[in-house]
Amino acid sequence: MTFNKTTPTFNERELDRIIEMAWEDRTPFEAITFQFGISEQQVIKLMRAEMKPQSFRRWRKRVQGRSTKHQYLRTDGVTRFKCSRQRQITGNKISKR
Repeated sequence: MTFNKTTPTFNERELDRIIEMAWEDRTPFEAITFQFGISEQQVIKLMRAEMKPQSFRRWRKRVQGRSTKHQYLRTDGVTRFKCSRQRQITGNKISKR
Protein backbone atom coordinates (compact mmCIF):
# COMPACT_ATOMS: atom_id res chain seq x y z
CA MET A 1 0.00 0.00 0.00
CA THR A 2 1.37 3.41 -0.93
CA PHE A 3 0.10 6.86 -0.05
CA ASN A 4 -0.24 9.97 -2.17
CA LYS A 5 -1.15 13.42 -0.82
CA THR A 6 -4.78 12.70 0.05
CA THR A 7 -5.74 9.08 -0.51
CA PRO A 8 -3.77 5.87 -0.05
CA THR A 9 -3.57 3.50 -3.00
CA PHE A 10 -4.29 -0.16 -2.48
CA ASN A 11 -3.52 -3.29 -4.40
CA GLU A 12 -6.42 -5.22 -5.92
CA ARG A 13 -6.77 -7.61 -2.97
CA GLU A 14 -6.88 -4.80 -0.40
CA LEU A 15 -9.34 -2.85 -2.52
CA ASP A 16 -11.65 -5.87 -2.83
CA ARG A 17 -11.52 -6.40 0.94
CA ILE A 18 -12.34 -2.75 1.70
CA ILE A 19 -15.33 -2.86 -0.66
CA GLU A 20 -16.47 -6.15 0.86
CA MET A 21 -16.20 -4.75 4.39
CA ALA A 22 -18.07 -1.58 3.37
CA TRP A 23 -20.95 -3.69 1.99
CA GLU A 24 -21.17 -5.89 5.10
CA ASP A 25 -23.94 -4.74 7.42
CA ARG A 26 -22.19 -5.54 10.68
CA THR A 27 -18.71 -4.23 9.86
CA PRO A 28 -18.37 -0.68 11.20
CA PHE A 29 -16.32 1.95 9.40
CA GLU A 30 -14.01 1.93 12.42
CA ALA A 31 -12.99 -1.64 11.54
CA ILE A 32 -11.95 -0.47 8.07
CA THR A 33 -10.03 2.40 9.64
CA PHE A 34 -8.33 -0.01 12.06
CA GLN A 35 -7.27 -2.44 9.31
CA PHE A 36 -6.50 -0.08 6.42
CA GLY A 37 -5.94 3.34 7.99
CA ILE A 38 -8.57 5.23 5.98
CA SER A 39 -11.42 7.32 7.33
CA GLU A 40 -15.13 6.92 6.62
CA GLN A 41 -14.95 9.81 4.15
CA GLN A 42 -12.09 8.11 2.30
CA VAL A 43 -14.10 4.87 2.17
CA ILE A 44 -17.01 6.79 0.64
CA LYS A 45 -14.67 8.41 -1.89
CA LEU A 46 -13.18 5.01 -2.76
CA MET A 47 -16.62 3.41 -3.15
CA ARG A 48 -17.75 6.26 -5.42
CA ALA A 49 -14.68 5.77 -7.64
CA GLU A 50 -14.86 1.97 -7.79
CA MET A 51 -18.59 1.37 -8.19
CA LYS A 52 -21.20 2.07 -10.84
CA PRO A 53 -23.23 5.20 -9.99
CA GLN A 54 -26.44 3.27 -9.24
CA SER A 55 -24.60 0.74 -7.06
CA PHE A 56 -22.96 3.59 -5.13
CA ARG A 57 -26.32 5.31 -4.54
CA ARG A 58 -27.82 2.03 -3.34
CA TRP A 59 -24.88 1.47 -0.98
CA ARG A 60 -25.04 5.01 0.42
CA LYS A 61 -28.77 4.74 1.05
CA ARG A 62 -28.19 1.43 2.80
CA VAL A 63 -25.39 2.51 5.16
CA GLN A 64 -26.41 6.09 5.93
CA GLY A 65 -27.36 6.28 9.58
CA ARG A 66 -27.25 2.49 10.04
CA SER A 67 -26.32 1.80 13.64
CA THR A 68 -24.28 -1.30 12.80
CA LYS A 69 -22.00 0.67 10.44
CA HIS A 70 -21.07 3.30 13.03
CA GLN A 71 -19.37 2.28 16.26
CA TYR A 72 -20.77 5.23 18.24
CA LEU A 73 -24.35 4.23 17.34
CA ARG A 74 -23.91 0.63 18.54
CA THR A 75 -24.95 -0.56 21.96
CA ASP A 76 -22.20 -0.79 24.57
CA GLY A 77 -22.23 -4.59 24.63
CA VAL A 78 -21.06 -4.97 21.01
CA THR A 79 -17.26 -4.77 20.87
CA ARG A 80 -16.39 -7.15 18.01
CA PHE A 81 -16.09 -6.48 14.27
CA LYS A 82 -17.97 -9.58 13.15
CA CYS A 83 -20.83 -11.79 14.20
CA SER A 84 -19.96 -14.39 16.81
CA ARG A 85 -21.49 -17.05 14.54
CA GLN A 86 -19.45 -16.02 11.49
CA ARG A 87 -16.84 -18.59 10.49
CA GLN A 88 -13.19 -17.71 10.71
CA ILE A 89 -11.78 -17.15 7.22
CA THR A 90 -8.07 -17.68 6.63
CA GLY A 91 -6.90 -16.87 3.12
CA ASN A 92 -9.26 -18.69 0.80
CA LYS A 93 -10.11 -21.47 3.22
CA ILE A 94 -12.83 -21.56 5.83
CA SER A 95 -11.62 -23.17 9.03
CA LYS A 96 -13.85 -25.74 10.64
CA ARG A 97 -14.83 -25.68 14.26
